[in-house]
Amino acid sequence: MFAQNSLTVVMALAVLLLASLDTVFAAKSAGCGKAPTITSKTYSATVNGKQRQYIIKLPTGYDQNRAYRLIYLWHQRGASATKIVNGENPDQGGVTPYYGLPPLSNNSAIFVVPEGLNAGWANSGGEDVTFYDTIAKTVEADLCIDTSLRFHTGFSYGAAMSYSIACSRPRDTRAVAVISGSLLSGCSGGKDPVAYYGQHGTSDSVLNVSGGRSIRDTFVKNNGCTALSPEPAPNGATSVKTVYKNCKVGYPVTWVIHNGDHNPSQRDGGKIFAPGNTWEFFSQFASVA
Repeated sequence: MFAQNSLTVVMALAVLLLASLDTVFAAKSAGCGKAPTITSKTYSATVNGKQRQYIIKLPTGYDQNRAYRLIYLWHQRGASATKIVNGENPDQGGVTPYYGLPPLSNNSAIFVVPEGLNAGWANSGGEDVTFYDTIAKTVEADLCIDTSLRFHTGFSYGAAMSYSIACSRPRDTRAVAVISGSLLSGCSGGKDPVAYYGQHGTSDSVLNVSGGRSIRDTFVKNNGCTALSPEPAPNGATSVKTVYKNCKVGYPVTWVIHNGDHNPSQRDGGKIFAPGNTWEFFSQFASVA
């Protein structure tokens, strides 16, 4: 009788967990089934009296009845949305186009590339989060989005903005990938779990690795993971990936440490590893819509 009652309790808890995930990640967006007016190009929005811009990239053969992943790509300081779209020289520390994700997505994702004020993401008074809210409302009203599969990634200042979104909009965010980030764009809230991928170099001369570890630890704690001591270290010139243990179901934390500088295009054996790691992390999540 005791074993049967225990099984009943476990099953009930599992149902409650799934229900809570469904509440957070609700359904398909309002744009599903509608003929879209949004295409792959640059759009403008007025936020707090300021003119803002963002670039949309639709998958080839966009289907208004298919719910797509939605991935926001935040640029580094001094860059622009256009530089994320076109890419820079990865051999000189530049990013690959769209952070290298479209070829890996196999037309399963819509990409949004916001443009920062003064080429950055100071997020003064939360204005960049409000910018995100404005974009999200517009995009999801017009395009078919799987609202259980919204993601954010960025490098440097863009990583900081991705972290800020995870803090302030956790119920809208399935996962983030923070590449060489730190606490630059604020963290309003920051108490709820969000699946978290972080990557940083021990020789980072712009944003010290301690900052990357600190913001990672926000979600190690929020996600209920077991902290590690000592800190993971790179294996010489090869990066080391650590998957934290005992995290809440649906809220993993992965940390990649390498011995390089402030570089989104760090390589292992000649291959840039951030795009593959990011896509592997994002694509593990299935739709609940």
